[in-house]
Amino acid sequence: MPAEHFTHVKTWVFDLDHTLYPPDMQLFDQIEIRMIDWVMRELGVDRDEANHLRAKYWREHGTTLAGLMRIHGMAPEGYLIDVHDIDFTVLSPDPHLRDAITSLPGRKIIYTNGTAPYAENVIKARGLSGIFDAIYGVEHADFHPKPDHAAFEQVFAQDGLDPRTSAMFEDDPRNLAVPHALGMRTVHVAPDPLAHDHIHHHTDDLRGFLTQLTR
Repeated sequence: MPAEHFTHVKTWVFDLDHTLYPPDMQLFDQIEIRMIDWVMRELGVDRDEANHLRAKYWREHGTTLAGLMRIHGMAPEGYLIDVHDIDFTVLSPDPHLRDAITSLPGRKIIYTNGTAPYAENVIKARGLSGIFDAIYGVEHADFHPKPDHAAFEQVFAQDGLDPRTSAMFEDDPRNLAVPHALGMRTVHVAPDPLAHDHIHHHTDDLRGFLTQLTR
């Protein structure tokens, strides 16, 4: 049973997008459209090329923004405000997930490659406001994204958490490699499992998985 592997955990770290809400709510689809529009406008390329660069930079640099900063010297602030100006009403509250997270012993934090204000909007729409002890965005890592080792180190140092007594929940398997190396318990939250040494557990039902840990 999963519970026996989490008895040592004192800090629970949650990614945001496609972790604290399911992909089928299609919130991030809106962000991707705004990313493409931004790249088209700022780099003067057509939509197909902008979409190609969006995906390429995500694959090679961790986030589209990281690629834009490293390759084109783009400042992050305007981009982050623009791409997160979306409709949050597509998200629905999940009181059962709220109960499951609240029941976890210890501290609960969010760490996202988005911004903290964006995360606040997401958890408000999901009915999860007020249950997290801290929220960290990409701005807290000087705009270095997960999966960069330096990004995790900077955020975890600010929080003061001990990775050896922490667990990480994340939809992107790349972003679990560093937490695993640091000694965290790792949980891949996604529709399909992947066989990677740095993934301890998989679930396609975060609420159900968390409920098993506190029974």
